[in-house]
Amino acid sequence: MEIKKNTISIIISGNSGDGIQLMGDVFANTAVSMGNYISTFSDFPSEIRIPHDTIEGVSGFHITIGNFLDYGELCDILIAMNAASLKKYLSKVKKGGIIIIDNYGFRSDNNLLDHIIYDYTLYKVNSYIYIYKLIKKYNLKIKPMYKNMYILGFLNWICNYTLYNTKKYLKKKFENEKLLNINIELLIHGFVLEKQNHSIVNRFLIKSTNKLKNKLKINGNQALALGLIMGCKKANIDIFYAGYPITPASNIFYYLSKYNIKIFQAEDEIAAITSAIGASYAGLLGITGTSGPGMSLKQEALGLASIIEIPLVIINIQRVGPSTGIPTKNEQSDLLQALYGRHGESPIPILASKYPNNCFKIAFEAVKIAIEYMTPVIILSDSYIANSYQLWNPIKEKKLKSIHKLQNNNLTQKNFSPYKRDKRGVRPWIIPGMTGYEHCIGSLEKEDFTGNLSYKGINHQKMVNLRHSKINNIINCIPIQKIEIGKNTGELLILSWGSTYNIIYLAMMKLLQYSVSYTHLEYIYPLPNGLKNILLGFKFILIPELNNGQLIKLIRYQFLIDAIPFNKIQGIPFTVSEIVEKVKSILFQS
Repeated sequence: MEIKKNTISIIISGNSGDGIQLMGDVFANTAVSMGNYISTFSDFPSEIRIPHDTIEGVSGFHITIGNFLDYGELCDILIAMNAASLKKYLSKVKKGGIIIIDNYGFRSDNNLLDHIIYDYTLYKVNSYIYIYKLIKKYNLKIKPMYKNMYILGFLNWICNYTLYNTKKYLKKKFENEKLLNINIELLIHGFVLEKQNHSIVNRFLIKSTNKLKNKLKINGNQALALGLIMGCKKANIDIFYAGYPITPASNIFYYLSKYNIKIFQAEDEIAAITSAIGASYAGLLGITGTSGPGMSLKQEALGLASIIEIPLVIINIQRVGPSTGIPTKNEQSDLLQALYGRHGESPIPILASKYPNNCFKIAFEAVKIAIEYMTPVIILSDSYIANSYQLWNPIKEKKLKSIHKLQNNNLTQKNFSPYKRDKRGVRPWIIPGMTGYEHCIGSLEKEDFTGNLSYKGINHQKMVNLRHSKINNIINCIPIQKIEIGKNTGELLILSWGSTYNIIYLAMMKLLQYSVSYTHLEYIYPLPNGLKNILLGFKFILIPELNNGQLIKLIRYQFLIDAIPFNKIQGIPFTVSEIVEKVKSILFQS
């Protein structure tokens, strides 16, 4: 029986090492190729050798097909490779939903299944019956991860997907021909054999669209990499990317390595940012990426980039802290660090991406601001955005904004000064080696205009104010803040930033009958024009954050508005119901 669905949500789960994330990635690609919108959420352990068959060792991949915003609060289908994964995600399955289990993973926990057969449709898959035959055929060692492709074949059949696009994508994932053939053979048998075993299974026919012809599946870190590349191409400047491996920023290295880009894996975080500063001094655009702990180590050098006023892009893929925290889980706890983490007065513009494909725009904007205003720029993303997939419609280069370097042809050897500013307060970018334009910049305070070393307090205050004024002028080139959903005045306004966007947007769809509006910040510093007028139009301001209250401090200080905090620090995003219930509690209590 085929059931037509506009949206279907699926959780794939099993031991870390079972190939869960690979299985999810391949299935997400198949969904896109079949004409479906997707959004995903990866949930996996931080430790490499975490004990198998424990809840802590479970890896999960949540994919929603047919809704491009949300990874889904509850799922229609749960694939549980073992008993631990069923225990972890059972509460996430809709009543009456489908649970697919691999019998091998339940060989010592069959009693766990007894109490769920009345609330769910249960299908048992016997992957190892065929995997043992395959092991013998190819003379392989027994590896549990082989079962992921077998069960993926069954999942393709349930969702009415053909195997053509899945096999095509697998050819890109496996360079080893023998390993490729094994996985494709398992995929086909999972599709065919389980189709025969479960011929009465309800199959889903998911609404598709032909509008996805030119769209790609992309995650946040991929989108950041492409945005950086296109920004520098538009500015006709080469990239120098330097970093030190850290979760969840490391795969930016991988994505950039596919292109002809100068990449440097440094020995530590300090070497990464200082080498990027050196590259910018030499005429390239220095870019460095990290996460919270690495950002802490970069702060002194970030102060150097601020005082010498040189273009630099710093990417912080936030994760749970403090210290090592939970590296694979999600948090928005580095906003205050980005604002105030450096010593001295060193204001730096801050941008924050709101969902995976938005990272392209944010990266491009960061490159534009860094070059046009001769300043370091901080991009805040997080582990949810970095690892989640969405559809992205590639933007043609001719449709992107122009990026203009401060023209040096207005300078002459006679009137040249490293701190001669234009009307925006921006100093020139002179590349070393130009005869007659020799100059010295460094971390000691310089005299206004001449760039000579100065110890005078009044000059220091002037230079601090000039640098601050330059950053404040960026407000003139960013969009005026507008209401995203709802009216310009009312009872309650939800104000958010970062990866809370998708969930709040969906929550608003359930709050349209109330006097509730929504606006979201992509530009955190300086805050955009228009925001104050928006905030003053509402009785209550609610600020949901995945931290203990950071944006709210900035809003209270800058606008003297006593906003209402809503904080979650559990390593996972808000749910739609949490946002809806919080809004209703404020409205009804008032």
